[in-house]
Amino acid sequence: MNSVAPQGPIAGRKGVAMSHDHTTPTPNTAGLVPEEAAPTRATGTSPVPRLPSDWLQPPTEPVDGPSEIVVIEDDGEPAPPPGEGRRLRGPRSRPHLPYGQGWRKRGDAVPAAPAASPEPDKQSGEVRLKILDTWMRSGLPAGDFAPLVNVSKHTLYSWKQRFEEDGPAGLMDRPKGSGRGSRLPDITKRAILLMKQMHQDWGVDRISDMLLRTQALQASPPAVAKVLAEDGYVVEHAPSHRHEGQVRHFERAKPNQMWQTDLFTFILKRQNQRVYLVGFMDDHSRFITAYGLHTSQSGALVIETLRAGIGSYGTPAEVLTDNGSQYITWRGTSQFQQECKKRGIAQIVSSPRHPQTLGKVERFWGSLWRECVDAAVFQDLADARVRIGHFIDYYNFQRPHQGINGMVPADRFFSATPVVLESLKQRVADNALELARHGVPKAPLYLTGNVGGTPVVLHAEGDRVIVSKDGSRAEVAFDPRPTPTMPHPASMGIAPAVVAAAVAEPSITTDAVGMDGRLPPPATPTAVVHSTWTGAEEPQPGVSALDGDGLCMPEASAGGVA
Repeated sequence: MNSVAPQGPIAGRKGVAMSHDHTTPTPNTAGLVPEEAAPTRATGTSPVPRLPSDWLQPPTEPVDGPSEIVVIEDDGEPAPPPGEGRRLRGPRSRPHLPYGQGWRKRGDAVPAAPAASPEPDKQSGEVRLKILDTWMRSGLPAGDFAPLVNVSKHTLYSWKQRFEEDGPAGLMDRPKGSGRGSRLPDITKRAILLMKQMHQDWGVDRISDMLLRTQALQASPPAVAKVLAEDGYVVEHAPSHRHEGQVRHFERAKPNQMWQTDLFTFILKRQNQRVYLVGFMDDHSRFITAYGLHTSQSGALVIETLRAGIGSYGTPAEVLTDNGSQYITWRGTSQFQQECKKRGIAQIVSSPRHPQTLGKVERFWGSLWRECVDAAVFQDLADARVRIGHFIDYYNFQRPHQGINGMVPADRFFSATPVVLESLKQRVADNALELARHGVPKAPLYLTGNVGGTPVVLHAEGDRVIVSKDGSRAEVAFDPRPTPTMPHPASMGIAPAVVAAAVAEPSITTDAVGMDGRLPPPATPTAVVHSTWTGAEEPQPGVSALDGDGLCMPEASAGGVA
């Protein structure tokens, strides 16, 4: 590549310097730009910056001072003498710099960089308020004023909207993230703490389910745990044991497809007597279909309990039992097996020494022991039967079960789960509005059942009672009609006249009573005669205008009627 000798003091950085005193230029590569940009600027009178296309043209402005121009390295030292193998790069390798960039005269001090004016903190509320006030006073459009304060016009509009909505407080610094503490309503927090105080053994899942079902208040288990932690409750981690093997779950798809049965025994504390409780549970819904409490564990009592359950809820397709002597026998056929065969019930027997197969009913025995039998002191066997029956009713119709997504066993057994869920959602929505207006939750009303194979739900909506069946809704009308009373004659504008009715009053004898024991219908009035008394004169006692000549009433004596 041929080099071109420029006409003037042109030299690139890390290149070769030129002098005005020399007529023959030193070797240099024309048209090349510096390899790096120096951080210093030229001092004194330097040539006017030109475009890259004018770099090969000689400068027109003279240079004052010494004619020698040197190249400054990054560290402030002069460039090495020419011809030491410095390679220059073309203009496309580095960004173009104006002519004179990075140059200064020998002996001149490197000027200090001007101190940057501190930019105002636009995140401060006071600064936002001052900028907004200045803009409103200036009368300039947002697009013209925004560059003056180094913000966008959209930021100005946002500050203005926040100021109009909240005043100066809207421009102050806002805390980032959610605040500390629970954000549940106070009524929900009080209900959670009250439930925990009354039932110390309840966990967060049970409290969440009971809160939704009884008070129509919604709070997730983590939210319940947060409220309890704020009140000082501490989670106690009970040591658990590793279970070997994989736990397999099974569940029938519909009610009455399978019943699980087992026996549970405990001792009556006062009589020191051992009793046996036999129960039948529906596998799909966990609904207790039949139970019996006896002093023995014979197979005849188990069969009697099975028959009672079939009479109440129908015949199951299968019955899952263990290897107890009440259900199977090692030789021949047991009475229970014969009863199941007679009724067309398939009996399934679990593996020996494997209670996990009957896990659902075993879990019910644990709940019965912890929540009822362990702390109860029964008077006798009859008292135990009544009180355990109350607990089973509570378990079937009120106690939410975590294994069936917080529903009660009756919801699943009577196929009312979808209707119940929709009713609960509606109650939560209605109760939220009630809390917003009055702050006190209304007393819940909820009944569910199954009529002719169709789920029926009875619930309250405000002051109305609604019955839902098969997608249709109907309001139950209560007619509190008062007892009819006869109006006073003066209030009806009737003149003070005596109205008498001659009514035939036949004496009721045994002959008047029919053979079926019913009385004859009352007689109707035969005549109505108006009285001639106008009230001007006082009538004599015992005399009536209906009697014509007058009817004298007999005088009463001390001993009776004369």
